[in-house]
Amino acid sequence: MIEQLWNKTVLAGLLFTGLATYLAFSVCREHLHIRSLGGRAPIIWGKLPFGLDIVYISTGYLARDDDLSFWGWLYARLPSGRSKTVEFTLARQRFIFTADPENVKAILATQFEEYGKGEPFHQDWQAFLGDSIFTTDGKKWYDSRSLLRPQFIKARVSDLEVFEEHVTQLIGLVGGHGEEFDISEDESYTLDVSVDFLLGVKIGSLNNPRTEFSQAFAEVQRVQSLITRMGPFKIFQPRGSYHAGLNKINEFLNPLIERTLLLTPAELEEKTKSSEGYTFLHAIAGFTRDRNLIRDQILAVLLAGRDTTAGTLSFLFQELARNPHVLAKLRAEMSARLGPHQRPAYEDLKNMPYLQHTLNETLRLYPSVAVNVRAALHNTTIPRGGGPDGLSPVGVLKDTPVAYSTIFMQRDPSLYPTPSPEFPPVNEFHPERWDHWIPKSWTYIPFNAGPRICIGQNFALTQMSYTVVRIFQHFERLEKRFEDELQLLRTEVVMSPANGVMVAFWEEGAGPQEAKGRMGDKD
Repeated sequence: MIEQLWNKTVLAGLLFTGLATYLAFSVCREHLHIRSLGGRAPIIWGKLPFGLDIVYISTGYLARDDDLSFWGWLYARLPSGRSKTVEFTLARQRFIFTADPENVKAILATQFEEYGKGEPFHQDWQAFLGDSIFTTDGKKWYDSRSLLRPQFIKARVSDLEVFEEHVTQLIGLVGGHGEEFDISEDESYTLDVSVDFLLGVKIGSLNNPRTEFSQAFAEVQRVQSLITRMGPFKIFQPRGSYHAGLNKINEFLNPLIERTLLLTPAELEEKTKSSEGYTFLHAIAGFTRDRNLIRDQILAVLLAGRDTTAGTLSFLFQELARNPHVLAKLRAEMSARLGPHQRPAYEDLKNMPYLQHTLNETLRLYPSVAVNVRAALHNTTIPRGGGPDGLSPVGVLKDTPVAYSTIFMQRDPSLYPTPSPEFPPVNEFHPERWDHWIPKSWTYIPFNAGPRICIGQNFALTQMSYTVVRIFQHFERLEKRFEDELQLLRTEVVMSPANGVMVAFWEEGAGPQEAKGRMGDKD
């Protein structure tokens, strides 16, 4: 009995020693491999095994809608003056975080062939976005981009009728005599516009924001963000609501796709000759009959079209409510060009500089995707972060995730001129700074940059510009009905205000008396 116990103990000890030796050897071999490529960035060491405390800290900031502070927490551990690049390890998986413009330029442009989404990212997002433009690399990505780019040509984007119908509905909902309204619910507006533009279907979520499709879409994004954030611990993330949401999304899309695929190539070609009834779905079906690929691309564009635009508009209205002088200047520019009622044409929107500067300033402070990730497709480097001064290359092994924070970089005071009366501190909303200032290269990338720059950029800017013009042709004033300290940033897949944006609109000549909120009217 004792001898058997002793043998088992010896065997367990040998196994443990062998495993420890193997892990130590693997760590040393990996370290030497990294050193052969370049240096290492400053390392943040976890206090718990497998870096569990770092996961806890990261998800804690996310749960508190304070992700920007997580990046501040990371960089507070850097030696003074170093490149804003750090690394840490979670369960043997190395992660690199950077907000250095030189590294961002390398990842997105100068070393584009060496970085991409990577197969681990593709697998994580497979159920949601499949083989779409947002999840693939190489030929699949190139084919997706070639398929989608023609759908965003100026001729399609400059057709503003799809915006007019839905913004008119939005105007009818917000009141005009001081009723409180959560303008962050404009995600229902942007969802209606996106589904109409892409599929030719009117889902009416503005009048019923709790449609099954919109709720499922939001829940899938929430869980997908957690899956991505948890890295090697993602296997512990519950996914029941995620799969239920995907089923609801597919139940909505599949009949539309099937109906379109019943059209012959000749019938699809005939539809291209007339704008009436011709949609994004028809255009894609004209290039491919692959049901899964059509579904993946539609969802990818829908994700970008709904949430990025809705988030930016919400933050814009938040800042206009805080800064009435900006709104007054905007309305003066609109009035001078269009008068009180004339619908803007595409050329009008592009020739209102203060409107464009206001959008630029909103995107500078609130880029839609606060944090993005690329993976090394081969053993490679990033140009800065290593060495004693942080100016030497960092070695990056294949499949290593490199995260870059657009919002942290675009708010970094060291990348801007010294504050002055003409150039207020970088965290202040001041559209006038764009009158005489151009951002340094690679420090302002709200639509990403390089070969993967957002192909829907012009569509998004046109929709936002049209929405702002039409709303403030109708309303004279906008009142703030929120507390500034509660205006937190939710950074899931796309950034949005965490607690809504409560405001009140006033039509011209409306009395100053306050009205009771009408948020309950829509429940």
